[in-house]
Amino acid sequence: MILIVLNQLPFVRMGEKRVLLPASEVDMTAVKYTPQRIQGPHLTGFWLKLFVLLAEAPIIGSIIMILLKNKNRKTEMLKNTVIPEDPMFKPEFPPQESEPAVVCLEEDGKPEERVELALQCLPDYNPGCIQIADSSAPFRYWKIRDYAYAYRSKLTTPSQVAEHFISAIEEFNNKNPLAPLLISYDPGEVRSQAAASTQRFKEGSELSILDGIFMAVKDDIDCCPHPSKGGTTWFHEVHEVKKDAVCVSRLRSCGAVLVGKTNMHELGLGTTGNNANFGTTRNPHAPDRYTGGSSSGSAAIVASGLCSAALGTDGGGSIRIPSSLCGVVGLKTTYGRTDMKGLLYRGGTVAIVGSITATVEDAILVYAAILGSSPAERVSLKPALPCLPNLTSCESWYAVGSLRLGKYTEWFNDVFSTEISDKCEDILNQLSEKHGCETIEVVIPELPEMRTAHIVSVGSEALSELNPDFEDRKSARSTYDTRLNLALFRTYTASDYVAAQCLRRRLMYYHMEIFKKVDIIVTPTTGMTAPIISPTALKVGETNLSVSGNLMRFVLAGNLLGFPAISVPVGYDKQGLPIGMQLIGRPWCEASILRLAAAIEETCAGPKKKPVQFYDILKGNQL
Repeated sequence: MILIVLNQLPFVRMGEKRVLLPASEVDMTAVKYTPQRIQGPHLTGFWLKLFVLLAEAPIIGSIIMILLKNKNRKTEMLKNTVIPEDPMFKPEFPPQESEPAVVCLEEDGKPEERVELALQCLPDYNPGCIQIADSSAPFRYWKIRDYAYAYRSKLTTPSQVAEHFISAIEEFNNKNPLAPLLISYDPGEVRSQAAASTQRFKEGSELSILDGIFMAVKDDIDCCPHPSKGGTTWFHEVHEVKKDAVCVSRLRSCGAVLVGKTNMHELGLGTTGNNANFGTTRNPHAPDRYTGGSSSGSAAIVASGLCSAALGTDGGGSIRIPSSLCGVVGLKTTYGRTDMKGLLYRGGTVAIVGSITATVEDAILVYAAILGSSPAERVSLKPALPCLPNLTSCESWYAVGSLRLGKYTEWFNDVFSTEISDKCEDILNQLSEKHGCETIEVVIPELPEMRTAHIVSVGSEALSELNPDFEDRKSARSTYDTRLNLALFRTYTASDYVAAQCLRRRLMYYHMEIFKKVDIIVTPTTGMTAPIISPTALKVGETNLSVSGNLMRFVLAGNLLGFPAISVPVGYDKQGLPIGMQLIGRPWCEASILRLAAAIEETCAGPKKKPVQFYDILKGNQL
C-alpha cells in the first residue's frame, strides 16, 4: 500500500483500486491545484452531425463514450475508487449563524407584502436622474423604482411602455439571421396586462412596487397562456401548461407584466445559449458573441433594457454564466429556497429558479417576491428564515466590513485571460480599502471530482425527467449538441450516480470547514468572457467542451452543494466584453451575498458601458 497525493486527491493504492482517505483526515497543506481542462472535440456543421450519429450507434457509440470518459478520468474517479463517505442524495446543511443587519421575511406571507418589506430595506430613492435628458451623462440601467416613480408621477404609463416594448421586439424578430429574445410572445397579452396595470395606477390601487414592471420568463418555466417548450420543437406536445409555475404566480400577484417566454439553450443542456431551433440569441454587448446559457434570452432581454428582470433556472451556472457574459446581475438562491413546482426539471437536486436583473437592488425586490420553499423542502431541509440586507442602516455599512472573504488564489487565477482575474482582484482590493473587508486564503480540495459529481448528477437527473417524454423518437428531434449530451448521460450507471453522491458529501464537508473561517467565497464568475459564435454553429449547433469548461469552472459548488451565489458585473475586458464576479455564500445566507454585491455595485465596479443593442423603453428610445 502506498499513500499518494495526486491531482488534489489523497488515496491509498491497493492494486488497481484507489481507496480515498476520509475527508476529515485530508492534509489540506498537501493539496496542490492542478489546472483541469476538459478533453473533447470542438465540432460544428457536418462533423457534429456525423459524430452524433456515431455516438448514438449501439456499439461504436459505447466505445466513443468510454474513450471520452477515460480521457477525462471519469472512469478512474467513479469506478476504480473507493469513497469512504456515505452518499448525500440532496444537499444537507448544518445550522448556520444568523446574519447581522437583516430584515427577516415570512415565507407564508403574501409576495406583495414581502416586496414592501424589501423596499423598506433599500436606500432612499433619488428620482432626479429620471428627468435628466443630458446625453453625455454616464450610462445606467433604469431601476424598478425608476419605472414606479415614472408611473406614479404620470410621466408615462405601463401601456405606453408596452408600445415601446412591442416595437423593439418586432425589430428583434426581423433580424437576419434570426436571434430572438422571446420564442413565445403575444403582443395582445402584453397590452392587456399593461392596460390593467395602467388602470390600477389611475385608481391609486397598484399592487406593489413591481406593478407594471416588465419581466420575462425562461421557456422551461410554466407561464400561462404560453406553451413551455424548453427551447425544443416538441416538448409542448407532451407538456400542457395548465397554470403558472409557483414563482410566476408570485410575480403576477405583485402586478408584474409578464411579456413571454425567453429563448434558451435547448432543454438547458448547454452553456453558450446556442439554439438551432429558433435562432441563437446574441450578446447585446457584441452581437457576434454568445450570451452564455442556458438562460440566454433572459440575460439578453435584461441587458438590452427591454425588461427590468427575467426568471431563469440554474442547474450548472445557467443564471450566473449568461449574467456575467451580458453584464447584468444573476442570483442563484440556496437549494430549496424557491419552489420548483411548474418547472421542466422539478425533481432534481442541483437546479433552482432565480432572477436576472439589471441591478442588485432589483435582484433584492424580485427575490423577495419569488422566495418560499415548497412544503416538502421545509420538512427535509429545514430552511432558515429568508432574510434581506437592511441597506438603510449604519449597521449595514459596518456589516460589509465584517465580512470575511475566502479566496483560493490558484483557482481564482485559472482563467483564459488574466484581464478577468486582475479585474476581480482589483475589486477585492477596493473592498479592503473602502470597507475593510478581509480576504483570507483558502484551499478547496478535489475540484475535478466536483465537476465529475456534478455532471453525473445533473445528467442522470435530467435524463430521468426526460425519459418518459422520449417516446415516438422525440429525442431525435432535439438539436445535435443535446443529443450528444443525452448519449453521454445514458452511459452513467446507478453505481456512478451513487459514487457521485458520495463525492458530494466529501465536498460538502470541505466547504463547510471553509465556511467556519469565511463568510463568502469569491471567484470570477466565468473563466472567459463571451465566446465568438461560429457561423457554422447557427444552423446545426456546436459542441465545444473546452469553452464549456472555461464557462463552468467556478459555478459548480452552487449547484452540487446547493449554496447561494450571485454574479455581479465588475467591469470589462479590452474588447469591451463584460466581466462578472461571483460571491458564494453559506447555506440560507442570501442576505450576505446581496449585501456584498450591493457594495461592489455601489462603490467598486465603476461606470457601466452601454450595450450595442439597447432600448430605452421607459422613454421610448433606441440608444
